[in-house]
Amino acid sequence: MSPMTMAETHSQDASFQEEWGAALKTRVQKARRRETRKSLLLVAPVILFLMLTFLVPIAKMFQVSIYDPTLRDLLPNTARTLDGGSKVTTGNQVWQSLARDLVSARDQGKLGIVASRLNAERPGLRSVVERTARRAEASDDAPTAQWFANIDPAWGEPEIMPMLARATRAFTFDNYLSALDFRRDEKGSIASQPQDERIYRSLYLKTFGVAIAVTVLCGVMGYPIAYLMATSSKATANRLMILVLVPFWTSMLVRVTAWMVLLQSQGVVNDLLVLAGVVNENNRVMLIYNLTGTLIAMTHILLPFFILPLYSVMVAVPPSYMRAAQSLGAGRFSAFWKVYFPITLPGVGAGALLVLILALGYYITPALVGGQSGQMISNMIAFNIQTSLNWGLAAALSIVLLVVVLALYFVYNRLIGAENLRMG
Repeated sequence: MSPMTMAETHSQDASFQEEWGAALKTRVQKARRRETRKSLLLVAPVILFLMLTFLVPIAKMFQVSIYDPTLRDLLPNTARTLDGGSKVTTGNQVWQSLARDLVSARDQGKLGIVASRLNAERPGLRSVVERTARRAEASDDAPTAQWFANIDPAWGEPEIMPMLARATRAFTFDNYLSALDFRRDEKGSIASQPQDERIYRSLYLKTFGVAIAVTVLCGVMGYPIAYLMATSSKATANRLMILVLVPFWTSMLVRVTAWMVLLQSQGVVNDLLVLAGVVNENNRVMLIYNLTGTLIAMTHILLPFFILPLYSVMVAVPPSYMRAAQSLGAGRFSAFWKVYFPITLPGVGAGALLVLILALGYYITPALVGGQSGQMISNMIAFNIQTSLNWGLAAALSIVLLVVVLALYFVYNRLIGAENLRMG
């Protein structure tokens, strides 16, 4: 074969290999795209479910916390007048608009909504608004600032007009100020609430204190149980697992009710303390309707959430690790502390994080056994939704709690790493 023929042959082979490689690469990419589409189709129901049950409600909750057109729709004339600037607030035009709007809301049967909404902005205005609407409907005089003040001195307070201006805006971040115990003063500047009106900051601190205390108690009680389950024989481990799971399968309301029976002053626990001579009959210990009852009931309910992920990690640790450490001269405690315990830390982290997040949002248990001193922020959120009907403030309180929880998870991820979090 001539040199020219050999060169042409090599060139043709190289061209064929290049074309074949490009075609193979294209086929591989198409196959990968098909597999990706199949995978997306398989997980699409899960993604849709998460969006509908998690992301959409959170987005709606955030919208409610900053957007509330209730008063703007029910007091349209007042809202338009106040939108005209600060000059109108010194004349009678805004008062005349407010009187017309109150009469109109009363005729529509929606005066109660206006009164409740204004009462949420300034407590005590509910009856004032209803009385003013009745007077305005029966009066033929043109309402003035003095006319309103004669009905009730509350209308003459300097913060009323700025409050009306804020309340009739559709978008506002004032709910977040209230959620953190701040307010706007007469000049519109942000200031702290008076000392006797600060509620939420202390409730947040109490909520996190209770959640951390419950997490620590679950860790102190749950680690030995999980260790015993992981190192015992299969029969013993199964019996212990049944003891852990049976309360877990029982309704939470039933368990809380049982603790109410056990912890009351004439309950089983106090009877045992009297029988043992720890307390006398006239000085029974108050274990319910306080923070103590909340801690006891929440620890019992959340204990399985700490034990189960920890046990799933412990059971995977080979027993030979401890024997190898002891054969190299370490004592039993030293081998446990330096070898076994560090291996189980991912399970400890998983259980602690799970218990902490669940404890932060607990509502039923503090409501039933906590009393006044055992209430948490979730109870105040429920109060604003069910009683005061201030959904904007309730949503803001929830968003603040969510942000703090996400911040804690971020700190955990930076310090320990989410990849080290194992549920089994």
